[in-house]
Amino acid sequence: MKTLIHPTAVIHPNSELHSTVQVGAYAVIGANVKVGPETVIGAHAVLEGPCDIGARNHIFPGAAIGMEPQDLKYVGEPTWVKIGDNNSIREYVTINRATGRGEATVIGNGNLLMAYVHIGHNCVIEDSVVIANSVALAGHVHIESRARLSGVLGVHQFVHIGGMSMVGGMTRIDRDVAPYMLVEGNPSRVRSLNLVGLKRSGMSAQEFQLLKKAFRILYRSNLLFKDALSELEMLGDTEQLEHLHRFLRLSQMPGRRGLIPGKARKGTRDES
Repeated sequence: MKTLIHPTAVIHPNSELHSTVQVGAYAVIGANVKVGPETVIGAHAVLEGPCDIGARNHIFPGAAIGMEPQDLKYVGEPTWVKIGDNNSIREYVTINRATGRGEATVIGNGNLLMAYVHIGHNCVIEDSVVIANSVALAGHVHIESRARLSGVLGVHQFVHIGGMSMVGGMTRIDRDVAPYMLVEGNPSRVRSLNLVGLKRSGMSAQEFQLLKKAFRILYRSNLLFKDALSELEMLGDTEQLEHLHRFLRLSQMPGRRGLIPGKARKGTRDES
């Protein structure tokens, strides 16, 4: 098959495009960019390398992928953007390369990044994540699978956002968002479980009830953090509880931002 490239597109000879890739008008693809089968690159999109893009992605007009990181520590070392399969990257999304030799900014599979989303250097977006319009992620943000971020919000560097969580629009995220929780406000607070997302997830009624008990222990009991973790260990050993417990413990490790608290600052309190 012949590659479907608009005659006004500029394609560097050291790029590698599968024969089924479509490239729109005035798009620019630089050296060391590799694009997999059936990916569509819209008009005026700009891709710089090193950058690996998988199969069946749709990159909409004006997106800019693989640009140098907006980081004063970056001194030109070789870094990457790596994008998996089946992602929808909407208009004017920006995805920067990483800082640090051999490091990568990573986008997994099946994600939807809506218009004007910014993905900073060294971010990791896992699978089936939805990020709504005008969300800005600072460097080193990690978003686990099936999380949902509503529009017009900012995420502080080094923050982790847990799987199947939900962040409300215009929320300031400066600490970690625990898995399965709904966070909203400025200052941001855990308001409830992400009930809609959990009910749609296919988990069993028993697993759902255990997460409800976990939420009450963490955000309604006013226990100290270490005591809340002990109570969680006694609930059971489901996949969801084990993931939640692990995430909470790791959020307290050096280099992490700590946890967003519940409303009225109850639950998940630091010991002091």
